[in-house]
Amino acid sequence: MIRKVFSASRYMMIIPVIITLGCSLFLMLHQSVSIIMTAFRMSEFLGGHSGDTKLLAIRVIEAVDVFLISIAVYIISIGLYSLFVDDKSPLPKWLIISNLDDLKDHLVSVVIAVLSVLFLKEAVAWDGNKDILHLGAAIGLVLVPLVFYLSINRNKH
Repeated sequence: MIRKVFSASRYMMIIPVIITLGCSLFLMLHQSVSIIMTAFRMSEFLGGHSGDTKLLAIRVIEAVDVFLISIAVYIISIGLYSLFVDDKSPLPKWLIISNLDDLKDHLVSVVIAVLSVLFLKEAVAWDGNKDILHLGAAIGLVLVPLVFYLSINRNKH
């Protein structure tokens, strides 16, 4: 009896799978519309000023950041589905998640990309007044152990 309850209870993970998948889709669509609107607005005002081009570049980098976060949420959705509901879904080899360590590895990879893009955005927006060295050092202090974690985990497999 208990075995059947536990076996059936795994399907309750459909709820976070659907919610995270919906959130991922919403983030992608919202950011796509936002960047298209920004590009249209910027094209009306672009007069060849480097400041305008720089602002557009910053907006594009911000969009990439949101897309990466959306990808992380999508990976969580796929991971939960694969781990709890159906592990036979056809997925690309790089997206196969067979245990929680695989899910963590995928998420750590996305976090590394998001933090890198965050620093890139600040570097592009840098006007010489702000001290971005502290931000770079802080991000570096976070990235080093994450990269180390990934290298250790990838060597295990």
